[in-house]
Amino acid sequence: MQARIKVVVVDDSALIRSLMARIINSQPDMLCVGAAADPLAAREMIRALNPDVLTLDVEMPKMDGIEFLERVMRLRPMPVLMVSTLTEKGSEVALRALECGAVDFVAKPKSDIASGMMEYASEISEKIRMAARAKVTRRGPAPRPAHLASPSSGLRGTEKLIAIGASTGGTEAIKEVLAALPPDMPGIVITQHMPPGFTRAFANRLNGLCRIHVKEAEHGERVLPGHAYIAPGDKHMAVEKSGANYKVAVTDAPPVNRHRPSVEVLFRSVAAHVRGNAIGLMLTGMGKDGAQAMLEMKLAGAHTFAQDEASCIVFGMPKEAIALGGVDEVLPLNRIAARLLEQSVRMGGGLIRV
Repeated sequence: MQARIKVVVVDDSALIRSLMARIINSQPDMLCVGAAADPLAAREMIRALNPDVLTLDVEMPKMDGIEFLERVMRLRPMPVLMVSTLTEKGSEVALRALECGAVDFVAKPKSDIASGMMEYASEISEKIRMAARAKVTRRGPAPRPAHLASPSSGLRGTEKLIAIGASTGGTEAIKEVLAALPPDMPGIVITQHMPPGFTRAFANRLNGLCRIHVKEAEHGERVLPGHAYIAPGDKHMAVEKSGANYKVAVTDAPPVNRHRPSVEVLFRSVAAHVRGNAIGLMLTGMGKDGAQAMLEMKLAGAHTFAQDEASCIVFGMPKEAIALGGVDEVLPLNRIAARLLEQSVRMGGGLIRV
């Protein structure tokens, strides 16, 4: 019999601790071995119980959750799942936690906590399972991004487009890729699995770090060179042809592969409307969302990349796309930005496949 996943819950709310323990203990493959009201108590539980996964609140007494996370990832790296409320402040803190090494986050309901948390039971359980399998490493100070220089040949043009899909671990992977790119890249459209309330904060954070302009996508807006558009949380994003340009379509259509936004929706629209003028990129993530549509992109003439297993937090979505034959090149994360730039220049040099 496979050993159960041992979880320690850290939250200053006794109600949340009780609900989390109930959710965890209701699963046959996991066990809540401890529940702490603050990071100091959690530290002793980690030493004594050696958990597989830690769930961590962000605002707690005695020590801020982010400060505790930084210490954990520096001294005893382990999978950490953050628990955050859906507020502007909460989303900023959750994004900071992902930068510090948290695997993922779960959104607390704003009201009716008891019933709301139980509605999230399947999501919480799935993310704990995913966290238990994720690769975590010791974290030090984040290195400054290495910027790529613009080539002498012009990149700008409205006919070219880069489409990126990601899930677990994707926020940091996307940041590393976009922060290295020059400001005259083709337009970029991105679907990252995130709930509402987080994507705008994510886009704003990237916009302050990157030389390209990054924003949350709005329905009907034109895709411009030097801009990246993040699919809004709980909305699908697709691209449509608009004369010589592309525009963004944001919809409330039903979830695809259990996700909204779905990478499948974005990539399928790119295969249909952009074809050989597109570059596709699949980054770290759990599951198989977007794998089939990436194959469709490749068959339509797009050049496709996937992040390699060694640099992925979770080698799920890239693995599925590779297995289906939808990937031209598999690359470590630190080489992806340079290859996107090289391929964009090649496309601009008349090597576009149509």
